[in-house]
Amino acid sequence: MLGARCLLRALRSCSSAPCPRHKPSAKLSVRDALGAQNTSGERVKVQGWIRSVRSQKEVLFLHINDGSSLESLQVVADSSFDSKELAFGSSVEVQGQLVKSPSKRQNVELKAEKIEVVGNCDAKAFPFKYKERHPLEYLRQYPHLRCRTNVLGSILRVRSEATAAIHSFFKPSSKVKVPEENFFNVPAFLTVSGQLHLEVMSGAFTQVFTFGPTFRAENSQSRRHLAEFYMVEAEISFVESLQDLMQVMERLFKTATMLVLSNCPEDIELCHRFIAPGQKDRLEHMLKNNFLIISYTEAVEILKQASQNFTFTPEWGVDLHTEHEKFLVKHCGNIPVFVVNYPLALKPFYMRDNEDGPQHTVAAVDLLVPGVGELFGGSLREERYHFLEQRLARSGLTEAYQWYLDLRRFGSVPHGGFGMGFERYLQCILGIDNIKDVIPFPRFTHSCLL
Repeated sequence: MLGARCLLRALRSCSSAPCPRHKPSAKLSVRDALGAQNTSGERVKVQGWIRSVRSQKEVLFLHINDGSSLESLQVVADSSFDSKELAFGSSVEVQGQLVKSPSKRQNVELKAEKIEVVGNCDAKAFPFKYKERHPLEYLRQYPHLRCRTNVLGSILRVRSEATAAIHSFFKPSSKVKVPEENFFNVPAFLTVSGQLHLEVMSGAFTQVFTFGPTFRAENSQSRRHLAEFYMVEAEISFVESLQDLMQVMERLFKTATMLVLSNCPEDIELCHRFIAPGQKDRLEHMLKNNFLIISYTEAVEILKQASQNFTFTPEWGVDLHTEHEKFLVKHCGNIPVFVVNYPLALKPFYMRDNEDGPQHTVAAVDLLVPGVGELFGGSLREERYHFLEQRLARSGLTEAYQWYLDLRRFGSVPHGGFGMGFERYLQCILGIDNIKDVIPFPRFTHSCLL
């Protein structure tokens, strides 16, 4: 109480006495203000949205957030600043002195000299209420507003940090990022993968990747499918074994995740604490263990011997379903597991023939992770001209893919690549059950709200 009275006197002395001209206030983000080392009364300007209002007899407290951090900045003002416009959700610009806070709850606070309401918010009509923890299902109804909540703010900051971490992983090795093509004078379709274009580029650059939106018209409203999602895809030349490819996939997962954990711990903690209790330990378990490797044939045998009843009966030659993938991960001790060497009949023409028998397989690999199932999919590519020619002929695709055959005629090399679903990656590290909650604007079958 004594601290509040002292602060009040300081505020009133500034508001009542004529103030000398000061140099323009430095504009700071909330994140920078909270981390400021100079708290000796530097004049600053902060812009953002009101997260809470608490009015006492002589002092007004506001918490301002601009999306740059989970923590909000406390603003302390004379009660004369109080008005109905200073409501939860209103946007404001506050100028004043950044000072050390007497409270143990925060290191600094902003002693307001001027508060301007930029945009009013009708708190009663606003669908989110102060101090209420709304379920993710409820927030999903308001894709245009949900980013203003703490939980979506944290998820989207993690998404941004993960994007930077993935680019950082590829950048040091002189890998070339390939842009998506977008102008046509021929019939064209939304891409389901950038892989074939990456294979073109891998004929000139030994390591290439792309990271962008992908579109699939899957008639599914499951918790792990979207019509539009983001994919990280890479192609590496002179790779001759799945083992080499799997090492890159494992390093990408672990390197990016460690960087995200390091750079936004508060946001990760919010998700692990309130959305997915126990996820912190599960994630640490994934990071500290080497990923496991089993063949598709071994996977089918494990599933056949399981005591669990599956909706889809596991059989050799049939694709693995989500229920199978999740069981395999649990069977392997909740450590991510690579499943390799799938039946040739299940996979596309471009995957390398293993020339084995009697069960004919290709050098394909999927990475299965806890809680999600398939996260990565990849393969060695068929670099041998005659093998690829025969596969295309059997599929009736020779004419359409003559350019793809040309890549094998002119300086072909062993190569391989993979794709990782970015939203599924975020689900995995955060423990988010529904993929629609880790993308700003989810679009899926029968739903395109924005």
